[in-house]
Amino acid sequence: MRLEDLHKLTPARLKALNQASIFSVLDLLHFFPRRYLDRNNIKSIGMIRFNEASVTITGKVQQIEEVGFGKQKRLEAFINDGTGILKCVWFKGGKYFQKTLKKGDYISVFGDVKKFGRYWSVAHPEIDKIGENDQISRTQGTVAVYPSTSFFKNTYISSQTITGWMREILEHIQHREFIPPQLLQKYSYPNLNLAYRLIHLPEQTSDYEKARERFAFEELFLFQLAIQTLKISSEKASTSILIDKPGEFTRTFFLSKIPFELTDGQKNSLSDIRKDLASGRQMNRLIQGDVGSGKTIVAIGAILMCIDAGYQAAFVAPTEILAEQHFITLSEYLSGMDINIRLLVGGQKAKLREDILTDISSGGAHIVVGTHAVLQETVNFHKLGIAVIDEQHRFGVAQRAVFQKKAHKPHVLVMSATPIPRSLALTVFGELDISVIKGLPSGRKPIITAIRSDKKRKDVYNFVRDSVNEGGQVYVVYPLIEESEALDLKNATDGYEKLKIEFPNFTIELLHGKMDAAEKQETMKRFSAGDVQILVSTTVIEVGVNVPNARIMIIEDAERFGLSQLHQLRGRIGRGSHQSFCILMAGVKQSKTARERLKAMEQSNDGFLIAEKDLNLRGPGDFLGTRQSGLPDFKHADLLNDQHILEYAKQEATNLLEQNPDLRGDEYIELKKRFLPYLNKRKEFFSTG
Repeated sequence: MRLEDLHKLTPARLKALNQASIFSVLDLLHFFPRRYLDRNNIKSIGMIRFNEASVTITGKVQQIEEVGFGKQKRLEAFINDGTGILKCVWFKGGKYFQKTLKKGDYISVFGDVKKFGRYWSVAHPEIDKIGENDQISRTQGTVAVYPSTSFFKNTYISSQTITGWMREILEHIQHREFIPPQLLQKYSYPNLNLAYRLIHLPEQTSDYEKARERFAFEELFLFQLAIQTLKISSEKASTSILIDKPGEFTRTFFLSKIPFELTDGQKNSLSDIRKDLASGRQMNRLIQGDVGSGKTIVAIGAILMCIDAGYQAAFVAPTEILAEQHFITLSEYLSGMDINIRLLVGGQKAKLREDILTDISSGGAHIVVGTHAVLQETVNFHKLGIAVIDEQHRFGVAQRAVFQKKAHKPHVLVMSATPIPRSLALTVFGELDISVIKGLPSGRKPIITAIRSDKKRKDVYNFVRDSVNEGGQVYVVYPLIEESEALDLKNATDGYEKLKIEFPNFTIELLHGKMDAAEKQETMKRFSAGDVQILVSTTVIEVGVNVPNARIMIIEDAERFGLSQLHQLRGRIGRGSHQSFCILMAGVKQSKTARERLKAMEQSNDGFLIAEKDLNLRGPGDFLGTRQSGLPDFKHADLLNDQHILEYAKQEATNLLEQNPDLRGDEYIELKKRFLPYLNKRKEFFSTG
């Protein structure tokens, strides 16, 4: 059956469907309702007695007009359902409805009802056009409401018309089930044909809820099959360095070089790594930990195990400042041990670079710390055993894959200080084994975070003055480097000049991304050494910079930053024994989302809780960047709310492939067809990065 065969499908409607990426009847079947109207829960206007929240009312548009002047201008629509009149009001943004709603339209209205003057009223309601007549008022059961005018641009297609098409398709087409019957039975999911009917022609609320779960499970199950297939394939071909016990360097480091007790999270992560290295298979592990949780110690442990076995290590960071910081940290921790550490970044003098490259290729360099420069073709390792990649979210998959060409299956350890909710980790990093470090090393005090307005700036500066006089250091972070007419923001350069006037007796310096590498490194060295008391910076200091004496961070125009970015910035303080404070300077004009972000920062230091909040505010695509993360564009699965389904899908995919890795048998023919597109897209993502 073709789309063109459907009743009442005019050329204009066909064009509108195609523009919405609907080219087949299967595409149309997966065009799910926006919401549902339960006939039994539709409220009559005449039955409203008190202010009521979340009410659904259906009726005809009796009148629609723009009223008032200037700031009082608003759009009003009067809805009549035969029992009374309801007024819908849009104070701003009513132009869309002014164009799309007409007198005589039959619509559903969803929102909070309050009494104003003579009429019950709903401000900024959700509106759906139901159809050209009032048939819904005589419809029993549940009615599907599809995206219409806004979705199909200039061609209006009513929900009634779409429902008619769905009924027509379901009467003529039968679909082959591909989910194993034991899984349908285990989770009480309807079979495929019944699921389509329950989604589009439900009789009661529970019908479409269970059907939607089935389609969400279907997407997640197919995707997890693709991930686990790639993982199994990689493990089969990934014979790697076998390291069955720690050597002298590893024992010396953990017995003599660390003056503190490791946290349980660090111990568990090191245990995971030891098992990986002793398995004879290539390690592909993600270490996920909050800022300051001690991931670097774990990475050093993994590196030393490989050096003990006669191999080299690469430690790659996304920025020169972070690479320099890691180089200093490793040099300090491993001082006195016969381990040669080299720093390789862009812009180094030719003679120095040549010396480093020779050291790497000859095997004289045990550890190479650097930026993307380490990934260049001119860098040839003598015997690379492990690659550690810091801040994984800033590197594409292609960069990670480069190391596979520099040695035969080196172990790969990736680290992220950006906590990722489990639902995303299972999809984005599905091919990796994951270790999580929770909690902070002993002696660290939770950072106190406070939101302040410009009215409190004098108090904030007095607080800074007292802290610096007591020997502390301060970050002041701005979102922009140069003035922008489009955004009413303070900028780092201007702020730097003002702070020099405010604190004439303190040493203040400026750091931003447009400075050359040598300038940035020199500035950070001076700040780390305590020669600079206040560092004015852009977000170039977002990750990795470690100055234990920095006790205060002021973030200007904090409402302009994302939640994860705010948390990363805050992680630059609180790294010493003193109490640290993060002050969020917020503008007067804040969106509701911005206020929620700042409040979340004020209330919690837990990066994983903050990540969950950030995911809820931004959605999965914006949280990581869909293209770079390889996150699929799920039509029905919701990673915010379907985490339990994702857990089922991962477990069932793993179980099935353990029993039947190649999915052999006639009963799996259709399943293989369905998951191949997911597998091919994932392979394509890994090949292009």
